Amino acid sequence: MIEEIKFEEKLLAIIVRVSYQKDGIDFFTPNDFSQQLGYMKRPKDYVIEPHVHNPVKREVVWTQEVLFMKSGKVRVDFYDDDKNYLESREITKGDVILLASGGHGFYMLEESEMIEVKQGPYSGDRDKTRFDPIDSKHIDLK
Repeated sequence: MIEEIKFEEKLLAIIVRVSYQKDGIDFFTPNDFSQQLGYMKRPKDYVIEPHVHNPVKREVVWTQEVLFMKSGKVRVDFYDDDKNYLESREITKGDVILLASGGHGFYMLEESEMIEVKQGPYSGDRDKTRFDPIDSKHIDLK
């Protein structure tokens, strides 16, 4: 299953649940996203031709990140660009989430391991603006 979290038609995140399955290749992101997320299922003996990637100059303005849930359970809290809380979702072992826009925070519901992939190079404190999380009594878990 694929879930898109949107606010005012703006895509905040894409969650690829561990149960998602489809033959072939499927990309979930628009071509203009600076982080591309896709899924492949290929049969035994299928060949992806060897290739190299050509140098293409790209400009990345917004950081988009992908988290692979290796273990545990995490609540993801979504915020708009003005730091207003919107809603929350849970992700668990095997899920993948692309954080595309807006704000986000995480609460570990269990001890959790995640692998994070995002664009670089990392710019330290210039990369993000931190703010206080939503009070747990106001959580809207979808």
